[in-house]
Amino acid sequence: MDLKEIDLLDIDRFTDRVPHEWFTYLRHNAPIYRHPEPDNGPGFWVVTRYADVIEVGRDGATYSSEQSRGGVVALDDVSASQQLSNEGRMMLTMDAPDHTRYRSLVNRGFTPRMIAKLKPHLQEMVTTIVDRALAKGELDFVLEVAAELPLQVIAEILGVPFSDRHKVFEWSNKMIGSKDPEYSVSDDQARGAAIEMFMYSQELAKQRLAHPQDDIVTTLLNSDVDGDQLSEMDFNLFFLLLAVAGNETTRNALSHGVLTMIEHPDQYRLLRQNPELVPPAIEEILRWASPVMYFRRNITRDTTLGGQALKAGEKISIWYISANRDESVFKDPFKFDITRSPNEHVAFGGGGPHFCLGASLARLEMNLLFDELVKRVDTIELAGDVKRLRSNFINGIKHLPVRMKGGAAGSRGVSASA
Repeated sequence: MDLKEIDLLDIDRFTDRVPHEWFTYLRHNAPIYRHPEPDNGPGFWVVTRYADVIEVGRDGATYSSEQSRGGVVALDDVSASQQLSNEGRMMLTMDAPDHTRYRSLVNRGFTPRMIAKLKPHLQEMVTTIVDRALAKGELDFVLEVAAELPLQVIAEILGVPFSDRHKVFEWSNKMIGSKDPEYSVSDDQARGAAIEMFMYSQELAKQRLAHPQDDIVTTLLNSDVDGDQLSEMDFNLFFLLLAVAGNETTRNALSHGVLTMIEHPDQYRLLRQNPELVPPAIEEILRWASPVMYFRRNITRDTTLGGQALKAGEKISIWYISANRDESVFKDPFKFDITRSPNEHVAFGGGGPHFCLGASLARLEMNLLFDELVKRVDTIELAGDVKRLRSNFINGIKHLPVRMKGGAAGSRGVSASA
């Protein structure tokens, strides 16, 4: 292989599968690589080794997330995602001290107590979703299970009426999947989806301020840190971030988890025989899937990384999908092993100021669903072609047609043969 063969901007190359051979080559031969950019653009640095990804992620002073410096998504300099943020900044595109203040405010809604309060209701959601899946037998696992669960959870957290939850799905797809033919929209339509979401969240905020409840939205709206509270735009942008990030990432982690179990039936049998392995299995699914493949950072000062000199003003990208296959950290990294231990993957960002706020919630959703599948589903097999999202940012699955057959415990609500 030659470096000239590697083009991480070739989105079509990611549509069939993740080009792991490219990342393996880069880790071994050019771990801090200056990737060219079309039209004589300045190019961007590509970071592929685990240790270097961790170092960049934890040094927010040197490697900025600020929207004004370029943000965290676009590897080129123009994108709908940047344009969407012109009216304000999300927590994802802030540096300290603004990020520290904002995170302190929204953390109030994601304490262990708040997440624990959700667990009984989440269990009811999971049971009902699996009931319906088993009753149907053959289904699109993405649309009817993997997307449905986080949609219901996000709706619960944000106070979105159950009947409106698919609006969040549609807005999210327009903003994240706009380069995929199935979700193809113009930049104006993507901005329109964000505006619609803002208007919706403003109305919800007004309702909660008028009629407070013991829920996360009320907690967020009334959070106070040293006299600071969330502004209307703060809340709107957090609604957008949670709706998109909390929906997309968990949906794809669940979808990849089931697809991987189908591709590794020995691991699913092992999991059914040893349900106590669900928690480590979830961590292995997260490592294997890496739902967010990279984030961009922007270099604020001259520095050195992995022996490579970097200059202030340059763009740098940290590839979690590569770090999670780093042979120096993970034994047999291309082996899916639900007993893997230790498993210090970076699917949630690997620590640092931008470590995923919703990590505990995502783990809870995944654990509850796989607990239910392991107890009640004997076999899961493909019933058609898997359709991947056209993206080099989100490692997404759009459609996963499956056949599910329940066991003795298969019917606990809706009959599996109904």
